[in-house]
Amino acid sequence: MTATKNTGDRPNKFYIISVTALTFVLPAIGFIAEYLANDIALTFELFCKWFIFSAVGLRLFLAGIKQVKNPEFTAKQIFHVENADIFTILRELGFANICFGLVGIVSLFRPDWRIVSAFASGLYYGIAGIQHGLKKNSGINEKFALWTDLLISAFLLAYFIKAI
Repeated sequence: MTATKNTGDRPNKFYIISVTALTFVLPAIGFIAEYLANDIALTFELFCKWFIFSAVGLRLFLAGIKQVKNPEFTAKQIFHVENADIFTILRELGFANICFGLVGIVSLFRPDWRIVSAFASGLYYGIAGIQHGLKKNSGINEKFALWTDLLISAFLLAYFIKAI
């Protein structure tokens, strides 16, 4: 496996914008929209409903599709690996992300699935974040993945602890 140097590493704007939208913007929009439409209380549970749907469900589902269709993006833009031998492994990661994402998406309609999604995806995001943090020469995109993964994991852990 050949890693590229991170000298001159530039952020991938599409990646940064899409992750920001799925992690922060869409959950906030869903949270506020449901509050306004149904005149219900603004609660942590209501926010987590939309957070799990978007930051877990949509983000992982879309990432999975991207990894299955174009593993080169994840290899080069996130991990700075040029070797095409890794593409098969990244496709398999994509299949896992699609599955985790679907659980998060279904949780919008099946509230009892939220705790399952929070537990499994919270572990996944936490371990992935730690993995990004252990890498010595991470680029801008990987550092962004590190912090968003850890933030998502913390929210999901808080939801899981509150729910059990």
